[in-house]
Amino acid sequence: MSAGVAGHGPGLRQRISMAPDTVERDLARLVLTVVELLRQLMERQALRRLDEGGLTEAEEERVGMTLMHLDNRMSRLREHFGLAAEDLNIDLGPLGPLLPR
Repeated sequence: MSAGVAGHGPGLRQRISMAPDTVERDLARLVLTVVELLRQLMERQALRRLDEGGLTEAEEERVGMTLMHLDNRMSRLREHFGLAAEDLNIDLGPLGPLLPR
């Protein structure tokens, strides 16, 4: 087979890595991307509820601490797998990046 995947040109091979030595990192990148997307959605929901006054003071504290712990854990996991925050923003081609910038 020449460059790229048969019938798909050279660009596809750059996006889909099937190398055995990068499978763990690529899987971690995918999983961490999904977790980051969920984290951002949770954060926006919490901020919306804060703005609307829908949380008690104790709930505000708990949500803030939870989001802070999740952010710290995500940083450690990215570091463990050699990933930067930007690595989690998967390019969806014509749809653009998955995560807001």
